[in-house]
Amino acid sequence: MADIDVIDLPDDNTQVSARKKALLLGRVIGLASEDEYRPSSASIAERAEHRLRKQLSQHQSNLESIFALALNYTPSDVTGVELDPDWRYQFFQMAEQIHNRKMQDLWARILASEIVNPGNFSLRTLAVLKQLTLREAQIFEKALGMSVKINTEPRFKLLSGYRLNGGLTQYFRKHNQANFGLSQFGLPYSNILTLVDAGILHKSEFETGLLNRNEEIQLTLCHANISLKPKGQHLLFTYYRFTTVGDELCQLIQAKNDLDFINAMKVILAKDFKVIG
Repeated sequence: MADIDVIDLPDDNTQVSARKKALLLGRVIGLASEDEYRPSSASIAERAEHRLRKQLSQHQSNLESIFALALNYTPSDVTGVELDPDWRYQFFQMAEQIHNRKMQDLWARILASEIVNPGNFSLRTLAVLKQLTLREAQIFEKALGMSVKINTEPRFKLLSGYRLNGGLTQYFRKHNQANFGLSQFGLPYSNILTLVDAGILHKSEFETGLLNRNEEIQLTLCHANISLKPKGQHLLFTYYRFTTVGDELCQLIQAKNDLDFINAMKVILAKDFKVIG
């Protein structure tokens, strides 16, 4: 076999051809010449050993990056705890395969959180997070930025709209369902399905109970609050619910609110709710 020469490729290779991108993969599997190593003069066992060394080095680098980040999130003024040995072993087994810097930051915050207050992140959640791509994490971040907690509920809900359920008023209206138009603000249904497939959202839409017209409703977003009061009876919200894994991951994602979405939602709600905040 011939050696793969990738020495002339730039470090910033975002604009190189597909063929050169493919050649770069030779570095990953040990088929590119490096220093005194030449694949053409090595046996297949030696090439396998070389690839394994590269892989182990990369895994070690990943763990060291995550650990360094975790130290930044670990306070020195609170008492830490010993991690469960099985959880710790599984964590490092999975974390070593996390290459992306942003994803490494998520794993670092999990580790720091568990050292301070263990039990918040299950092994099942770690397994889902390990499979999560950066694109899926970005979709999740977008969804969380559009989600709310209703009154004192601890769990986020991704509201999709509200509807009129019962009463005479529904017979005099053309539409009893009002949608918040998630797709218009960067969260199309295909992205909902992506989160469903990732095990973060339940597929079916859910409904709240009927909302009490005499009680004020507090919607708490990541960095905003909206106070509402129904103008009539028989109103309820429709929403997507996060899975147990999704709820745990909500603690990690630092989402930003979409102000355009919030303002549009207020306009839609104003038809049947008194929007206070």
